Amino acid sequence: MRIVIAEDDALLREGLTLLLRGEGHEVAAAVATPHEFLAAVAAQPPDIALVDVRMPPTYTDEGIRAAVQARSANPGLPVLVLSAHVEQTFATDLLGAGTSGIGYLLKERVGRVDRFLDTLDRVAAGETAIDPEVVAQLFTRKRPGDPLGRLSPREHEVLATMAEGLGNAAIAEKLVVTEGAVHKHIRSIFNKLDLAPTDRSDRRVAAVLRYLDSNR
Repeated sequence: MRIVIAEDDALLREGLTLLLRGEGHEVAAAVATPHEFLAAVAAQPPDIALVDVRMPPTYTDEGIRAAVQARSANPGLPVLVLSAHVEQTFATDLLGAGTSGIGYLLKERVGRVDRFLDTLDRVAAGETAIDPEVVAQLFTRKRPGDPLGRLSPREHEVLATMAEGLGNAAIAEKLVVTEGAVHKHIRSIFNKLDLAPTDRSDRRVAAVLRYLDSNR
């Protein structure tokens, strides 16, 4: 797998480089600024990009904006965002630019190598993978009048696991219910969020986006 890393913390950048090369991946570039990241991606689009959220010069959302720009220039480019915190701009800025091949992982998870590598592989394969801690924190920030208030506690749990990028079988295993029950809960979620089936919309992705956007 060919990877470009954008991380201003030199220690973490070098650590990721050594880890990924040790796993047999090619790290084509490991850079510290959004400008260098965009140049590296433009030179030869990687199989996946690892991008820190807060980068120079302002250390706010430069990484997210650079990732959006890179995906605009290279549609479908898989991006795994790394952050020390839960960033509210993630839902609308990056996921809103396309949901296939998007991941969000808290930096503390990188030390859990197996989990990190699994997330990397999932995102590179085109899946959406959001850190469970991000989902949990977003759940505490719902606004009054949020349509998600229509959902039952179990439906909230199902939607949260959907936001993590889990499929029906994995959701059933995690929540200790049958796949049939998961299917019924998801159908109810779609109905309560007024997500009608169309040829132009992936209701599963739309539900997750609605959930994440409501917690900004």
